[in-house]
Amino acid sequence: MHAPRILLIAAIGTGFLAGCATKPPPTRAEIHQQSGLLTNLVLTKPWKAAPVSTNGIQDDWLGSFNDAQLAALVAEAMTNNPDLRIAAMRVEQAAQYVRLAKAALRPAVNLFGTGGLNMGGGDVSSALQGISLGASWEPDLWGRMRYGRNAAQATYASTQADFEFSRQSLAATTAKSWFTAVETGLQLEIAEEMVQSARQLVSLAETRRRVGSGNEQEIALARAALANYEDAAKQVRFAYDQSLRALELLIGRYPGAELETRRDLVTLPGPVPAGLPLEMLERRPDLVAAERRVAAAFHRVGEAKAARLPRLILNANVAAIDSDILQLKEDFDNPIGGAGAKLIAPIYQGGALKTQVEIRTLEQKQAVAEYARMALRALGDVENSLAAARSLDERQSFLEQAVTENRRALEFTKTSYRIGQSDMRAVQQQQLSHHESRLALLRVQSERLAQRVNLHLALGGSFESPSASPASVTMK
Repeated sequence: MHAPRILLIAAIGTGFLAGCATKPPPTRAEIHQQSGLLTNLVLTKPWKAAPVSTNGIQDDWLGSFNDAQLAALVAEAMTNNPDLRIAAMRVEQAAQYVRLAKAALRPAVNLFGTGGLNMGGGDVSSALQGISLGASWEPDLWGRMRYGRNAAQATYASTQADFEFSRQSLAATTAKSWFTAVETGLQLEIAEEMVQSARQLVSLAETRRRVGSGNEQEIALARAALANYEDAAKQVRFAYDQSLRALELLIGRYPGAELETRRDLVTLPGPVPAGLPLEMLERRPDLVAAERRVAAAFHRVGEAKAARLPRLILNANVAAIDSDILQLKEDFDNPIGGAGAKLIAPIYQGGALKTQVEIRTLEQKQAVAEYARMALRALGDVENSLAAARSLDERQSFLEQAVTENRRALEFTKTSYRIGQSDMRAVQQQQLSHHESRLALLRVQSERLAQRVNLHLALGGSFESPSASPASVTMK
């Protein structure tokens, strides 16, 4: 092909390239419309489960607990947790796929060389020596490769958002595991106090028998109660060690149950500004990731549609060939060069290309449906956390009163037993009631902390301040 024709083809290809810009993916509002969220749900009104501030959601919720040991454990988990490292590798892999997709848009240059010595017989081409430099480039006439690049970039963005949500989830899980370990340690203290109280009752029963106001039955009941409380304490000790091992594994330590916990639960921070439902959907990293997956699916549809259209590949090369054995033509001149073009137009492939478009279209619809499912679940997460927090607040006031009254009743019952006005069973029953009310109060206090963490995670607030968050990798 003559050079003018090649230049004409290249000019036509460049014109097509400039005139066939890729279409933008659906906006967030369009995704909401397609998924039915804007049709069926009101997202611009306050949350319903509890009255909360509609001020903007805040970051650095971890610091609001004012627990330096918890902050250190979360930092350790961010560094050592193996699941998070796996998620980080997924981000790096997605970044490489973006580079791979961009490489398809650039020209390819290859160097080829050959040489050898012909010892008689065999392939005479082995006596040729030469080197060739070739370049090829496919103008992206219909945007097929650009759609592929855009899909890879959207996938990369979704992987980054998934990684950020993994970090937030890990911080939340670490915090809740820490609160559980502290709670279990306090349960162990209560269980050991109950064992000590049961021993005192055994001693008191033995004293009453010596002075003639007691009997062997009371001593047997007291000793049986002591054995039960000692067994319960052993079970709580085991649960405490298990909670420590789970936390140690989470932060990447050897599970030796050697972690030292606090001797009290942290104070619940003040009210949380919860913003509006629509703001939560725009902020939560897992929903941002789902939105980017819709964009990636959209670009894959464009890529599949463009694959049905003709492709043009331009190439050029220059070479120098020589031989010590073969005689080349007299008019042969080194170096030699040339240029050409190749047109590939799919005519019939059994309906495969059309089917591929249909598959990609269904995948886009699935991604929109997945976004709607995740958005509804996220809305439920917030409402459930708010409802649970409200219920726990009310329960705590009742249980605090129950603990106070059970403590007073236990003192009265012990006094009555000492002076012979009640029996051992009344003391044991009241002691058990006091024990159960203390444990119930402790459980509610710990659950309030856990629900506060759940609320922060559901709202999409980061456990770090914005300046401390890891910067996203910028692709060029």
